Order: sequence, then structure tokens, then C-alpha cells
Amino acid sequence: MDCVMNQEYTNPGDDLRQWPRRDVLQAGALGVSASVLAGLGLDRTSAAEGTRGRAKSVIYLWVGGGMTHIDSFDPKPEAPEEIRGELTAIGTRLPGVQFCETLPRLAEVADRLAVVRSFSHDSNDHLLSQVYTLSGRKVNRNQLFSEPNIGAIVSHLYGSRNGLPGYIAVPGITRPGPPPHNLFVGGWLGNQYAPFCVGGRPEQPDFTVGKKLENPPAEMNEDLSPRELVYPSGLSRGRLDRRVGLLEGLKQAAQAVESDTRLAAIEGHYGNALNMLLSPQVRQAFDLRSEPASLRDDYGRTKIGGRCLQARRLVESGARFVMVDYGYDPDYGNLFDIHNAASQNFPHVSKMVKRGYNVVGVDRAFAALIRDLDVRGMLDETMVVFLTEFGRTPKINANGGRDHWGACGSVFFAGAGIESGQVVGRSDKQAGYPMTRPYGPADIAATIYHSLGIEGEARIRDRENRPVPVLDHGRPIDAVLA
Repeated sequence: MDCVMNQEYTNPGDDLRQWPRRDVLQAGALGVSASVLAGLGLDRTSAAEGTRGRAKSVIYLWVGGGMTHIDSFDPKPEAPEEIRGELTAIGTRLPGVQFCETLPRLAEVADRLAVVRSFSHDSNDHLLSQVYTLSGRKVNRNQLFSEPNIGAIVSHLYGSRNGLPGYIAVPGITRPGPPPHNLFVGGWLGNQYAPFCVGGRPEQPDFTVGKKLENPPAEMNEDLSPRELVYPSGLSRGRLDRRVGLLEGLKQAAQAVESDTRLAAIEGHYGNALNMLLSPQVRQAFDLRSEPASLRDDYGRTKIGGRCLQARRLVESGARFVMVDYGYDPDYGNLFDIHNAASQNFPHVSKMVKRGYNVVGVDRAFAALIRDLDVRGMLDETMVVFLTEFGRTPKINANGGRDHWGACGSVFFAGAGIESGQVVGRSDKQAGYPMTRPYGPADIAATIYHSLGIEGEARIRDRENRPVPVLDHGRPIDAVLA
């Protein structure tokens, strides 16, 4: 499954299409590196492209911090209050299936979901569990940055599409800690396969720094336009786009890429700096202003709402793998790590999850995303996966919070390749342990790969040219596959 270079041009601009690859390489000798050539239309693809599975794209809804399953997808209305909390269960579009009252909108689209209530693994540690969910590979403390994210594997095998990086994180600012750790990595594939993070490097990566409001507003206007789409000083699209003097334009663009740290990051890691600068389609994909106000309202004018809408726009424009990143935030703190320690300044878990930026906000945004993809005819080609690193303890602690709980949690799939309208697995009466076959992060990863036509046992080459399996354990979850 090694990658091969696609010799055909895409359409980054009429000017660039006129240039033979040999001439562009000659320009490369003047400063345009081979990795930039992908941005000139030489999209990398996989030798297995023709055997891919049903999904053409993936939206990976990653909620870092450990979202409580009992107060969302797996309520226990018959359990005592120290287990179920103060919330009630509501019906869904699936007969006999209930969600917590925090998920009224997802309850309305439950017939589009395959909810897994037996998500389970053996770690209660944030960092180890997050790496496991992001990569599908178990790690120890010395391997936090060594294993490539699922999106990095996909990007390595299938490359970019329509000028968009093969793996995009919206916004990609999560840095769990303290101290902050960047777990969005290319690992042994190399840094060039780390995600393109639209939020760039956070100005303050430590989310614990700074005073937080006791109850910050849920509605916040977040700019998700990458700074990399701003033309460097002295350059413009018109100047780069002119047929006359194109070689000189390429030279200047290459020099700008080398001298501008923002563009150097794209050039070195994503291989399409010039394409992102030149392509109006790419720029448009990151512009939410064209969306109708009613749709913005449907998603919710929250951070998670805007991020989900941005993910849909990117997939609609051709992005292969988009991760929506939500959970660790400079305004909210660690939203879902609801221990209710004194430093967190959170209310009781049953009240916290009803805030518009917590589970209730996730409900609104995720449900709108599913409906929007469906209405546009995109759901049949897009796999949507919700994943968090673990659930929370069945018993509410003395501070009114829930602690880490790797033994049981809930996730869901929707869209391409998924048998929707079902609940897979069940937990015990306290939502503490699976009563049916447990499924771990490696099984989730294997299911994603399967739907993209990637075999977990396949070997790919690391940056030292050693063969490494896509996954070292885990199998696709047959019960959720169509």
C-alpha cells in the first residue's frame, strides 16, 4: 500500500497547468521544493485507490477530556440518584432506546446513528487514553508522540485532494496537560503528516492559564480562517496568477515560503503552500460567511457549532479527513473533565452538562451536522465518528462530579458504510462495565480504516523506510458496518 505519485494535474490554476512537471522541477531547483509540487496539482494517491471502501471522507468528532456517557448516550433512569444524577431520560426515534435529556436533537436523528455503548479500554489516564483514541495504538509514557494519528495514516496513503491537506484539524489547538502536550502528530510517519491545524499554534497552549468566567457565554464568534491564507507581504493572487512572468512569480513565492514561518509550516508539513494561496476554492472552503444565518443558528453560534459547520464545508470541498477538535479551551477550561475539583469552578455535573458549551452544545452541533450532510446528499459518502477518550465514573463523587472511567463509555458512527438506526452493545445497570463484547479505540480505528478501504494488517513504511502495520491490534466492528 505504498504511495505512488499521480502524474495527472488537478486544476490549481490555468497558469500552472501549462507547465510540464520537468519545468516545475527546474523551478524547484531555485527554491520550490518537491513537497510544494503537490500544491501545484500533483496530488499523491494510493496504489489501493481503486479498492477503497464506501467512505470517501471522514469527519472525526474528537471530544477531548472524557465526555460523560451516563449524562448523554447511556442514561440509567432506574439507578439511584448518586448514579443517574438529577437528569431524566428521553425517547429517541429508535423504539425502546433512550438518551439523556441533554441530547434532544441527537435523539431526533438517532435513526441515522449507530451508537456503541460498550466502548471500553483499560486506562484512566488522559494522555495515554487520548493517544490511544487518536491513533488506535496503545502507548506508554515514552510513546506519547511516536504513533501517527488515524488521520495521518489516511493522509499518508491517500494524500491531498482538491488542494486541501490530507488531514485537517479544526482548530487543532488542544494541548492537554499541564504541561501542554501536542498529541496531533504524524509520529513515525514524520511531521509532514501531522494535521494542518486551522487554529495554528495556540498563543497560550496551557488551557489552565488565565482567569475563567464562572459561567462564560456559550455563543462565541470564532475565526476559523487559517492565517496561512493571508498573502505574504509583496505578493497577491493576481501577481502569482498572471501568465506572463509566472516563473518569476514561482521564484518569489518559493522565497516567501522559505522566509515566512506560517507558509514554511505548510510547505514542510503539508506540501501544498502555493495551492492554498492560489486556489479560490480552498479559500472559499474556509469562509463561513456564505452560509445562511438559519443554518448557522441550527448548528449553534458556539465554538463547537462553528467547528462542525467548517468541517462540513471542508468535506464538501474535497477534504478527506477532518477532525473536529473540542474539549480543552482557553475560555472554558477542560470542559468534560468534570471532577468538580475546587480549581475547576464547575457546578454539579447534572447542571454543567446542560450548559450551552457542554453536552447540550455538542448535541446541537452534532445533530445539525448529521442533518446537513444528509440533506446535501453527502452522508452516504462521509463517515462521521464521535469519540472521546473514556467515559466518567458511574457514581457521582462528593464534589458533584464524575471521575475518569476507561472501563465503559459511549461513541457513535454515522454515514458511509454504517448500519444506522441501532445501538451496539450495552452496559450494566450502573453504566460501569460492558455486559456485551467491549470495543476499544483500536476497533474504532479499524472500522474507520475498513470503510476507507485500508486494511489494518497492511504494511506502510515509516520515515526510516521500515515496514510497520497500519494497526497492531483491533478489528472492524462488524455490528456497525452495513
